[in-house]
Amino acid sequence: MRSIDDFGRPINYLRVSITDRCNLRCVYCMPPQGVHQRDMREILTFEEIEMVVRAAAELGITKVRLTGGEPLARLGVVDLVSMLARVPGIDDLSMTTNGTLLADKAKALAQAGLNRVNISLDTLRPDRFERITRCGRLDDALAGIEAAKAAGLNPVKINMVVMRGFNDDEVVDFARLTVDRGWHVRYIEMMPISSGADWSADTYVPIAEIQKWIAEAVGPLQPAMMKQGNGPARYYRIANAQEGTVGFISPITEHFCHSCNRLRLTADGRLRPCLLANVELDLRAVLRSSNSPEAVRDYLGRAIRLKPQKHHLEEHIAPQGRTMSEIGG
Repeated sequence: MRSIDDFGRPINYLRVSITDRCNLRCVYCMPPQGVHQRDMREILTFEEIEMVVRAAAELGITKVRLTGGEPLARLGVVDLVSMLARVPGIDDLSMTTNGTLLADKAKALAQAGLNRVNISLDTLRPDRFERITRCGRLDDALAGIEAAKAAGLNPVKINMVVMRGFNDDEVVDFARLTVDRGWHVRYIEMMPISSGADWSADTYVPIAEIQKWIAEAVGPLQPAMMKQGNGPARYYRIANAQEGTVGFISPITEHFCHSCNRLRLTADGRLRPCLLANVELDLRAVLRSSNSPEAVRDYLGRAIRLKPQKHHLEEHIAPQGRTMSEIGG
């Protein structure tokens, strides 16, 4: 079965937040004091997550990404990966992580069936890493990257949210790593998610400006294809880069709503048809009242039908209420 929304977009990708907790406090993701942590009874169990993924697969979802908070902060995450890797129809199981807890878990995750990871890394400077994350250690994230590569969780993609006055002066440094060390770096425009994050127009850097900096300092960008990718990034390769790529995700200046292929499930069981809209459906209530795969499929279908044609950031209408860490990105 293949699910298509009301605007003709095939929906084949589900992002599943498995926890609202995180060991970091990144400035663009949550306020300094963190966010209210829900009681674990409000968070979906592994069995409930598995039921949702099975129902999604029956609707044509083939790709699942685990997010958080920080997904590796949830106890038993390797067991969950093993459960989801066995779901028929899911051919790509991935994870987005800050990497600081990954070094000790990468091998076990790969053995359990995880295919690959994206790692959020916004700076290569230890003092700045601590400033942006408010409490993290750069060495832990770098160790996570190396462990992921060694475990075969490839391609390991590095996500850099570019912020003026925070880390924009490192854009070129990251680009050079795609040539020197074969990194796959993705530059992401900062999004105004929730008033709790440290976001302002002065902080925002458009992708076109980032591309100009790279082309002038490192070399021209040539279109490239990634072996695996489910999302909106456009990929390029710098001359002399044998393997590494640079990717660009521009949700504001060049939005990709016309090709959006995803649904999101929050850790407390809310389906979000669009990251940048406030619409949520309470799937947890369905799971706990009926425990019916048919009811779950019906609710997933309803969420697909509710996907908007596009976001409204250009009209200065941004989602409020949840922080990025609570949605799962």
